Amino acid sequence: MSRLPTVVCIVGPTACHKTETAVQLARRVGGEIVSADSVSVYRGLDVGSAKPTVEERSGVPHHMIDVADIDETDFTVARFREEARAAIDGILSRNNLPIVVGGSGLYSDAIFSDMRFSAPSDPAIRRELEEDYAKDANAVFARLRSVDPVTADRLHPNDAKRVIRALEVYCVSGKPYSAWNDDFCKVQEASCGYTVLRYGLTMDRNALYARINARVDRMFARGLQEEAYALFQRGYTPDRHPAMQAIGYSQLYDAYLQRCTVDEAREAIKLATRHFAKRQLTWFRRNPQTVWFSFDEYDSADSLVNALEQEIRNQW
Repeated sequence: MSRLPTVVCIVGPTACHKTETAVQLARRVGGEIVSADSVSVYRGLDVGSAKPTVEERSGVPHHMIDVADIDETDFTVARFREEARAAIDGILSRNNLPIVVGGSGLYSDAIFSDMRFSAPSDPAIRRELEEDYAKDANAVFARLRSVDPVTADRLHPNDAKRVIRALEVYCVSGKPYSAWNDDFCKVQEASCGYTVLRYGLTMDRNALYARINARVDRMFARGLQEEAYALFQRGYTPDRHPAMQAIGYSQLYDAYLQRCTVDEAREAIKLATRHFAKRQLTWFRRNPQTVWFSFDEYDSADSLVNALEQEIRNQW
């Protein structure tokens, strides 16, 4: 039996050197990077998504960045999967190594999972939920939080489509939507047509949180506040555009409406990002196929890249 083409997948929490590590690795092994980030897919969300700059990409081809407009409110996981797999196949056709990198667990899992596996639906229940949401959106969101706090924690209360969908799944199946997402890792990856080498990056929690705080400060220095304000002025708001519900933009929108100060928004962004990093680790650690590399075990980032490169070459 012929061996399936190899794809590397690097995951881990935000601010954990994923971009730098992937770029160094790609330069050494002849790789191209496929971003699995649910915010970087949007054009215009540059600073807030920590999208790598042209300089940071160091000449390594990157895919699945800037592939959708902010006003495309129907950008789906299925569409991401289709385009990401097309990018991977293109990389393989050039005899290069695809390296999927990102912190959006659902996006990276979807690339290698059978999307025919899906949570159930019921149009009648959905219509009822839509009516309830139109009457009292906060009450419907509170209901979601009571039955599926994991999903509620990653959604904005004004994201009607996703809030209603999550509750619909629970009402039909009696099973939280987040549990259906967890089942992605149970699908046999052999059916996706690739041999997937999964690696996770991590570090001491205190060190990670310090990096997150410092990264948020750098984002403000690079113009996050100005980028968000310009988008709000053009009419892009969290209540109408799901992309603007991303961490950073939603908190600054509150400052824009004078619900808080900019300094308070900055601290809220740091807190939300730290919470997000914790959820990311929970998501990625559920997959037993992931081989973890901790920066705490190496004397430098370059040493970790050396070890990761050797591991990949042994498997590839």
